[in-house]
Amino acid sequence: MENSNPSKPVLWTSYIMSGLVILFMLMDSIMKFVKPPEVIEGTLALGFTEDHLVTIGSLGLASTLLYIFPRTAVLGAILLTGYFGGAMATHIRLNNPLFTHTLFTVYLAIFMWGGLWLRNKKLRELFPVVK
Repeated sequence: MENSNPSKPVLWTSYIMSGLVILFMLMDSIMKFVKPPEVIEGTLALGFTEDHLVTIGSLGLASTLLYIFPRTAVLGAILLTGYFGGAMATHIRLNNPLFTHTLFTVYLAIFMWGGLWLRNKKLRELFPVVK
């Protein structure tokens, strides 16, 4: 699935874009299991209970792990897109700032799909920038 030999700079750009999303999501998911006070307070501020942390962390971690592996990367990206949509809906419901809170997951999704698009020929054929 991963071929078409993109140039080295394009390949590295794709790895950096995807890597940033992966690192953020791994840290976010793991912290939901560790449950430091800041994470608990942030979760409560979003309208969830402490009991939701493990479920939210599990969903994020499973989707991220699927995204990491090339064979399941597209499925992981689809699941993370849904996860990000839920986060965005939560921020909209709370009237959080648009560009810093609400759209943050859109920025992550652009990096996630962009990194995948740069290194995946089938995605580039499915969604061509220029025909």
